[in-house]
Amino acid sequence: MSLKIGIVGLPNVGKSTLFNALTRSHSADAQNYPFCTIDPNVGVVEVPDERIDVLATMVKPEKVIRAAVEFVDIAGLVKGASTGEGLGNKFLANIRECDAIAQVVRVFEDPDVTHVHETVHPARDVGIIEAELILADLQTVDKRLEKARPEAKSGDRKKVEYVNLLERLKKGLESERRAIDIGFSDEEKSLLRDLHLLTMKKILYIANVRDDEISRATRSFLCEKLQVPESAEIIPISAKIEQEISLLPDADAQELLKEFGLKESGLNAFIRSAYHMLHLMTYFTAGPKEIHAWNIVRGWKTPQAAGVIHSDFERGFIAAEVISYEDFVACGGEVGAREKGRARIEGKEYVVQDGDVMHFRFNV
Repeated sequence: MSLKIGIVGLPNVGKSTLFNALTRSHSADAQNYPFCTIDPNVGVVEVPDERIDVLATMVKPEKVIRAAVEFVDIAGLVKGASTGEGLGNKFLANIRECDAIAQVVRVFEDPDVTHVHETVHPARDVGIIEAELILADLQTVDKRLEKARPEAKSGDRKKVEYVNLLERLKKGLESERRAIDIGFSDEEKSLLRDLHLLTMKKILYIANVRDDEISRATRSFLCEKLQVPESAEIIPISAKIEQEISLLPDADAQELLKEFGLKESGLNAFIRSAYHMLHLMTYFTAGPKEIHAWNIVRGWKTPQAAGVIHSDFERGFIAAEVISYEDFVACGGEVGAREKGRARIEGKEYVVQDGDVMHFRFNV
């Protein structure tokens, strides 16, 4: 499954600088004035995973295909975007296409870097964007209710229940709650899915801090600054450091990270947090032609996992041959795992585990 994350925030908070660093490109204009990004910039980044390197060394395939994340740098949002201010609906439409939102929030003071609201106030900035997303969703719900209410007058039970669901959603949004926090069941979420609600998406907060403060930017400090709950997915990143790292060879980049007291790059932290937030994991297919890493949701069973390769695999699923990553490596590969009885056949009820190496059997 593809993973698409929209990088959003107020104008001039470091979104494009961060995007360029994450994707090791300079495709996004990163100037010191609002709305320097108008059309979304898109970059695809391979997911760092040492396991696929180990598998490739053992199997020596013709091709290695890593899991990937698509980052979308979206134009800055301002107060009133839901009613067309700034780049308004163009911005919001681009978010609807993403799986999750990464909100960049500027935490540092710098008189040489313009702020659209003149002062740096992280909690205010977070609140502005959340309010605009809620207002945009309210507009979507109101439009759907205009159509659904007359249809419910027929007395059809399902149509009446749908209107009641929309009314509950509307009430929650009007009380300044995001759709994801209202408490819908899985069945209700399924009924609301075609609304493409912005506030139903999970948010990863990226606190853009000064390079000399990055090692001291603790979770509790950032949560207080942004006024978000301790349970929020939040990571500190210095866009300046990430930009420098993106221009260096790997060895030099590691030395620079050490100088700033960092164990990993912002890119690695970003992807790890996104995986955690979206409950994603990776399984592998491995053979002489290619090794391929596949993103799936934790808890998926074998037919669903097969379906990310091709829908025919899921429809015609028979069984899966499974070897855990640890057994694959310990036994020296697929042949050794079979000889030692570590390869097993699993059916439709098997819950795939992170790192499983699998081959699928299916009917066409």
